[in-house]
Amino acid sequence: MSNFDIFRGRFKGDVLTPSDLGYVQALTHDAAVVAFVKDPRDIVLAIGIFGASSEAAIEASSGLVIDLSRYLNNVKVDPKKRMAYAQGGATWRAVDHAAIQHGLAAVDGVVNHTGVGGLILGGGYGWQSGAHGLAADSLVQVKIVTADGSILTANEHENPDLFWAVRGGGSNFGVVTEFLFKLYPQRRTVFAGRVIFSPDACERISAFLDAWWPTATPEEGMVVSMVTMQNAQAAVVCYVFYNGSADDGREAYRGLFNIGPLSDWTGEIPYEQLNSMMNPIAVPEAHHSCKKVPFGDKPSQQFNHNIRKAFVDISSSTDYYVALLQVYIPRSKINSVPADATPCRRDLPGESIAHVQWKDDTPEKSQGARAVCQTLVTVLSHGGRSVSESTSLVDSATYDQSQTFFGDNYARLQTMKKKYDQDSVFSHLRDIPDKPGPGTPGQSNPQNQD
Repeated sequence: MSNFDIFRGRFKGDVLTPSDLGYVQALTHDAAVVAFVKDPRDIVLAIGIFGASSEAAIEASSGLVIDLSRYLNNVKVDPKKRMAYAQGGATWRAVDHAAIQHGLAAVDGVVNHTGVGGLILGGGYGWQSGAHGLAADSLVQVKIVTADGSILTANEHENPDLFWAVRGGGSNFGVVTEFLFKLYPQRRTVFAGRVIFSPDACERISAFLDAWWPTATPEEGMVVSMVTMQNAQAAVVCYVFYNGSADDGREAYRGLFNIGPLSDWTGEIPYEQLNSMMNPIAVPEAHHSCKKVPFGDKPSQQFNHNIRKAFVDISSSTDYYVALLQVYIPRSKINSVPADATPCRRDLPGESIAHVQWKDDTPEKSQGARAVCQTLVTVLSHGGRSVSESTSLVDSATYDQSQTFFGDNYARLQTMKKKYDQDSVFSHLRDIPDKPGPGTPGQSNPQNQD
């Protein structure tokens, strides 16, 4: 009996390989095995087999996906303590619906079908960040399975170094099976929705942003996007948020509405619907490639006629859904936390995101998507480099990309990586290399310009 057969026999959850019914539907990453975990000990078993056995590694040569979403997806709210317990496979939709029943809300993202874990472990910001900081700032405790198979609790008092690392250091240190995080009082309805403009309104929108952004309050937030519509025509879609009534929200964005939108889909909505309004931009079943560029001094530097013209030219292909997102979430609360309190950088004024989405994947489409992203980044930064890249098809991060992404906290993260995952068992998305590689500062490699 092979090690893989032993693994499959002992595993309490579901194990799918390419020969199994449902494998294609379950696959979200390139992998030979998809394992739906029922118990943290399943993860210990998977790490022991796939992390240490060369035979199993050969049988699963494209890797193992440990998926918590099928079974470990529960959310429990403690209204007295204003805390939420979310299992590692839970989504923000489940958190939003559970918390608002008690007049509470979490700091989550801007789409609700994404997992709790990915956002928090990456630092994470969303509509509530103007008032309460990053998602990682609200984290109180995790339960995590590390690379040696240990099941640990990490908080400010128990394994505090690991607790520091997981609040923005990504999925580099293990598989988190439970998150405990703070909740905040929240009114039941908010003012939010989409406002759609012709691309010709770009200059007037940027003038509004230049005036509004420096004085935006913690109750406000906008994501301004240039997108390709279903007819391959470009449009400007403004997603607005105001944590208050419709009357107050319309007053806060009066200058935007006075421009004259093509359509106005805003209104006072139940809070739990807020984080679904941008879901179409990130369809889970599609392939995605994203790159980020930090803001300039004024919104008009990243949202103007020249960028609009370039976007229209770049996004004309019907093979891709292309979006250029400008995220305007007030950062005073985020930046009030000391820079070394968590791994993620806090010194950026905001970011633009080049996002390409496509279906029916081929190597040519993947390469084309990355080329479109890089072209948009070049337009945005006038030849500068992006802060980070994330795509389901990208290789592990190079040393200089990770160093740029984490800034001055990178050396400490490297120490934590050596302590908890010296062999880089967890390195699929943003690894933490301990040595410079090709293309790092001081070396010449023009091919590595992501």
